[in-house]
Amino acid sequence: MNIEEIREYCLSLPMATEDMAFGDDYLLFRVCNRIFGCVGLTRKDYFVVKCDADYALDLRDRYPEIQPAWHWNKKYWNQLCTRGSLTDSFIRELIRHSYAEVVKKLPKRTVAAFPELLTVE
Repeated sequence: MNIEEIREYCLSLPMATEDMAFGDDYLLFRVCNRIFGCVGLTRKDYFVVKCDADYALDLRDRYPEIQPAWHWNKKYWNQLCTRGSLTDSFIRELIRHSYAEVVKKLPKRTVAAFPELLTVE
């Protein structure tokens, strides 16, 4: 999956937005103003996603292309190398998982006001 395909998929999720709050080198994907993905534009073959802590460890053990994300809380954030053997469908699955992890932490009133947030994963 290349950066444009990642961007297109992330923005297809309900209420997803993008911005460059960390500067011109990083494209962030958010839901309800909370980050669920990040692409470093200087290293376009790496993508950062949020993950359940136990699942994050399991993924790192099973796939050499998945590592703790540099400069992110390594308990919850994984860095994916998209030029490795990870399939596009698996990367999309990890994006949906990241999105769902962020939605789980949103205030209940926000989720109640926007039920489409729960349609992912």
